[in-house]
Amino acid sequence: MNTARYPAPTLADVPDDIRARILEVQEKAGFVPNVFLALARRPAEWRAFFAYHDALMLKETGSLTKGDREMIVTTTSAANNCLYCVVAHGAILRIYEKKPLVADQVAVNYRKADISPRQRAMLDFAMKVCLRSHEVEDADFEALKAHGFDDEDAWDIAAITAFFGLSNRMASFSNMMPNPEFYLMGRVPKEKK
Repeated sequence: MNTARYPAPTLADVPDDIRARILEVQEKAGFVPNVFLALARRPAEWRAFFAYHDALMLKETGSLTKGDREMIVTTTSAANNCLYCVVAHGAILRIYEKKPLVADQVAVNYRKADISPRQRAMLDFAMKVCLRSHEVEDADFEALKAHGFDDEDAWDIAAITAFFGLSNRMASFSNMMPNPEFYLMGRVPKEKK
């Protein structure tokens, strides 16, 4: 069995503000995603990480939907070979898009996935930022504009891609494993309580 290279603190050992946030997530999800405790071993970094995560993923301006944001994460995380983020964010993507196959499709080959031309243009840009950011040019912005994205949307796509590049590398090097619960989320109906 694969185990994390760095032991995660227990919930009792983390600062009160972090514990409160983790308990909120547990209440909503029904479990504690491993990333929350794994990163809590360094509270200042945890706070910075989740502040930036929330600024990018929970913002209510711009034209990116929650599904678009998760699609960017899933696709670029696959390019970065991050098991944790592909599985965890793929689960959230399936739920937001209400499509049980979409996460697998974009993780393997977004160009053949059942997504809109707008989403494909968004992922073309995200993948260029992910793999060849030094080659981004005006034509890449024009391709986005043809699908209704503005310069601020381009910034959002790039920032999400870059932030999760950090997340991917931290999860991979530390051997962070996805929670088993993520594998079935959005694939099978949720049990009624």
